[in-house]
Amino acid sequence: MQDQSFQLPSRIGHLSDVSRGYEVIFCDIWGVVHNGVVRHAAAEAALSAARAAGAKVVLVTNAPRQAKGVIAQLDGLSFARDAYDAVVTSGDVTRALIAKAGGPVFHIGPARDVDLFEGLDVTRTDDAEAATAVIATGLFDDTVETPDDYRDLLAGFRARALPMICANPDIVVHRGETLIYCAGALAKAYEAAGGTVLMAGKPYAPIYAEARRISGASASTRILAIGDGLNTDIKGANGVDLDVLLITGGIHGSEFGETPDDPATIATVLAERGLKARFFMAALG
Repeated sequence: MQDQSFQLPSRIGHLSDVSRGYEVIFCDIWGVVHNGVVRHAAAEAALSAARAAGAKVVLVTNAPRQAKGVIAQLDGLSFARDAYDAVVTSGDVTRALIAKAGGPVFHIGPARDVDLFEGLDVTRTDDAEAATAVIATGLFDDTVETPDDYRDLLAGFRARALPMICANPDIVVHRGETLIYCAGALAKAYEAAGGTVLMAGKPYAPIYAEARRISGASASTRILAIGDGLNTDIKGANGVDLDVLLITGGIHGSEFGETPDDPATIATVLAERGLKARFFMAALG
């Protein structure tokens, strides 16, 4: 891997311009291969071509569910299975933290996320006062709620010094054209109030260790990480020393101003956050 800290990121036109230099690709899902409503056909085609050329593709996501649930969602969006080899989720790597918590635990999140607890010897409770830990997978109803709606609930947990296990470090994502809050927003509020938060998804190392394991990568394997989230995808990949392809048209698109195709502009925005990328493009294709 080349040192990314002494070069401007290179703008590329197609993933195929660089993918042959890597044996494994770790690719984000939400914002890169779909927007929660429709799949991105160009991304699907690019990943399929990379696999056909010999690379292994692991989709690495902060979804707070098991991989099988995310695969079902991808199937529902008609995202081709030949575009990836495996899926690793924040939910997968967070389950070990939940198992250690024992219980009873209070779950903050929609009913669709309850498969996260499947097979775990953990007691869940709807009584906030009886809980010994909090598991956050999202908002109960992210179509109408914001983190402010949870201020009193979180204050009660903080008063009792309950740990929060956050299964999705993302703060916000786009669902179509709508911006919705994720569990990471609740974790951020809880930490700001002095609460203890445990996380294993991006940008934390456990999810990358699992992606390496499932891909069969060794310490010398050439890996390219693709993502649009600066504080999750890019920070996480930087933290485990992977080459990065930044998708600039994603969740942080507005931060690149009027010259989103200028390497110096991209480098400046990244440097302000202590981040770096080797390549960038507006959308994966």
